[in-house]
Amino acid sequence: MSLQTLSEWLRCPNCSLPLHPGGALVLKCDAGHSFDVNKRGFVSLAGQARRLIGDSIAMVDARDLFLGTGWYDPLRDRIADRVAAEHPGRLLDIGCGTGYYLRGILDRVPGIRVLGMDLSPSAVGRTVAGQSGVDGLVADVWSPLPVRDGAADVLLNVFAPRNPPEFHRILTDDGLLAVVVPQERHLRELRQAGLALDVPSNKVAHLVETLAPFFRLEAAEDLCSTLSLEPIQIAALIGMGPSAHHTDAGALTDQLSAVQTVTAAFHLLSFRRLAYPSR
Repeated sequence: MSLQTLSEWLRCPNCSLPLHPGGALVLKCDAGHSFDVNKRGFVSLAGQARRLIGDSIAMVDARDLFLGTGWYDPLRDRIADRVAAEHPGRLLDIGCGTGYYLRGILDRVPGIRVLGMDLSPSAVGRTVAGQSGVDGLVADVWSPLPVRDGAADVLLNVFAPRNPPEFHRILTDDGLLAVVVPQERHLRELRQAGLALDVPSNKVAHLVETLAPFFRLEAAEDLCSTLSLEPIQIAALIGMGPSAHHTDAGALTDQLSAVQTVTAAFHLLSFRRLAYPSR
């Protein structure tokens, strides 16, 4: 990351003018607005009004622990395959988490420029750490994004909220939006035990309908596997997602005493940007 490469992604959240380096660890626009860049290599442009709270350090640690086991590597590989087929020069990961999926893409697409965006400063800091080709942004996906028009060839959105009109604006013409959402049977054993939140049965249909004015569905792929998880891995799996807000992962580890079988099931959906929104 450098101030120059970071600034090339961004526009001012106050006036929408392009940001550019304005001194040591400062980005500014020509209207005089300025923003401090974190010493760890990312900038926060989230503002004060937030509808959501970003992942805590404990949640980010849990994600690192679980994903480090390799159970989701097949999903990461399929995402990397899909993105590599586009031969993109610039990719923006909205809801980047710890950068686990981005690292799979970096291995497949040498020289790609990447912006990792998340509402959690802890997550963005983890994403950019040690990655020279990755810039970082803390921002709220529900607000107008402080990202320039047509900034990315590919948008990646894995288990994260979406802002269709803004996604359309920041993608290049004919750009790709790759989305991963859970299948209804994802983590069904944990949900049956009351340890994980339900997945709506119409999630894909609702997603396609919501994106339809801006994107057309180009491809869909389902991935499913059975995981044999130790108690500490189950606690990390629950602790890294929204269920963490409703479950004491530490207490759960003490309750579980044997390996548990858990279903992991995902939809990988590819959407192509429409030239003109239909509304």
